[in-house]
Amino acid sequence: MRSGMRWTVGIFVSLLLLVVVVVVVFFVITYFAPNETSVPVAVRHNSNQGLTLNFGYLDAYLHKFLDSAEKHFMIGLPVRYYVFTDLPEKVPQIQLGPQRKLKVIRVSRYSRWQDISMMRMETISQSIGSDIRYHSNYVFCFDVDQEFKGRFGSEALGDSVALLHAHYYKLPKERFTYDKNPKSKAYMETGDFYYHAAIFGGLWQNVKNLTDSCYLSIMEDKKAGVEALWHDESHLNKYFWLNKPSRLLSPEYCWDQSIGDNTDISVTRLIWAPKNYQGLRVNVAS
Repeated sequence: MRSGMRWTVGIFVSLLLLVVVVVVVFFVITYFAPNETSVPVAVRHNSNQGLTLNFGYLDAYLHKFLDSAEKHFMIGLPVRYYVFTDLPEKVPQIQLGPQRKLKVIRVSRYSRWQDISMMRMETISQSIGSDIRYHSNYVFCFDVDQEFKGRFGSEALGDSVALLHAHYYKLPKERFTYDKNPKSKAYMETGDFYYHAAIFGGLWQNVKNLTDSCYLSIMEDKKAGVEALWHDESHLNKYFWLNKPSRLLSPEYCWDQSIGDNTDISVTRLIWAPKNYQGLRVNVAS
C-alpha cells in the first residue's frame, strides 16, 4: 500500500486446494526489518491451490491482519500461514480455526525499508521452491497493513492474479507512476493498468516466475546503482505489462477508505489500515 510509501508483509496461502498465506513483516515475505514479519498461510480445499499474502509491521498490523483473515479469508478451506520475521518471539498468538495453521520463520533484517520491500521477492521465491510448492497449487502475497472486511474467497483464484490500484484505476494512463528512468529494468514508456503490489498471486509456478523476474531486475538495478521509483511495485508493473495476468481484481479487494469517491465500490473486502509511516520508519532504521 502506498500513501507516501509502502510497507509490506508476506503471507502465502497454499491450496490443494490448500491455500498458503505468506506473511512478512514487513510482511512481504521478503523484506525483513526490525518489528517486521512475514507469514505464509496455507489453505486446503479438495483440489490443489495456494495463495500468498504480504503483511506490514508485526507490532502495528499483524494481529489485526490475522484475526480478520480468520473471519473472511478463504473460509472453509485449509490454510497455512507462514510468518517471516526477525522477531519470531513477538508474533501474536491467534486462535486459528480447523485446518488452519501458522508457521513462523526467522529471517535476517535490512536497515532500509526499501530493501525490505524489494528483497521480499527473493524470499517468496525461495519459500515457494523449498516448501510451498509441495503443499499447494496457488500462492497469494498481501501487504500486512491491511484488514479483511468481507469475503475474500476462491473467486479470487486464478493462474496469475493482479490487483488494480485503488488510487489509479480511474486515472488516465499518463498519470500512472511507472518508472521513467531508462537505466532501470523497471522502465516503462506506457502500460495498460497500474497494478498494486499489495496483492498478487496465482499458481505457484507463475508466482515464482514473477518473483524471480522482479528479484533479478532489482539486483541488476543495484549493480547499476539504480533504484526504481516505487521499488518492487515498479518491477511488478513491468512484469505484468510483459506477462498479462489471467485474473484482475478490482480495488474492492484492497480499498483505501480515504478515497472520497467510492460510488462504484459497493463492497470492500480488504481495506488499508491507518498508517503511521513516520513512527514505523524510525523502528526500521533503528
